[in-house]
Amino acid sequence: MTVIEAPTNCPSCSSVLEEVNYLLFCRNPTCGSKLIKLIEHFAKTLKIKGLGPATLVKLGIVSLEELYSLSLQDIDDAISSSRIAAKLVDELERSKKAPLNVLLPAFSIPLIGKTASEKLSKVCIDIEEIDYELCRKAGLGEKSTKSLCDWLERELYQVSLLPFSFKFEKSQATNTPQGVVCISGKLTSYSNKAEAHKVLEELGYVVKSTLTKDVTILVNESGIESAKTKKARASGIQIITNLFNFIGE
Repeated sequence: MTVIEAPTNCPSCSSVLEEVNYLLFCRNPTCGSKLIKLIEHFAKTLKIKGLGPATLVKLGIVSLEELYSLSLQDIDDAISSSRIAAKLVDELERSKKAPLNVLLPAFSIPLIGKTASEKLSKVCIDIEEIDYELCRKAGLGEKSTKSLCDWLERELYQVSLLPFSFKFEKSQATNTPQGVVCISGKLTSYSNKAEAHKVLEELGYVVKSTLTKDVTILVNESGIESAKTKKARASGIQIITNLFNFIGE
């Protein structure tokens, strides 16, 4: 049996990797591959059309500051299409209206996703209010809180120069569940399913033991392509491989 060892260094810049909740992260702020991936994730989260990997390479940018400083002429010169350039400029302008609920998960902060962002939106107004006490009040876990506060300490000044309001959009009260979740197989991010069920239900999710037609999220942390997983994939249901990271606890 072949044993595959986890890498210890970034394959792009050779920096030592850091493990956070079973995931490996390169912490080198100047890693070229990491910078491009960060922009790709940002664009995908904010649904900025026309800003895929090939376009990013043509634009030659490695930071969000560079992205939002591009003029129509800069983009046209890089991609040689005034029509596409005009559309991309419109997309960038539209993205500037994104509330912090959407923006925060776009920054690729470890353990900070949509759920953690929505929790924060219930207890504060803008990014400058966020601290350890407020994170605890919002119900974030210890690891999520440390990850977010460490990131803010490093990046807040630079990020605040970007053309966003950095204000949360308050969630409207609703009886609609966050989603309907089904868990397939054993969990690695929680000690047992009962613990995961409790956390999910507290966050407003409905948990089902079988893959019914109303299920919107399937959790499969085992990596085994079970019958449930195959059915979920065929039905277009979202498949989560790390529940802890997904909910931002």
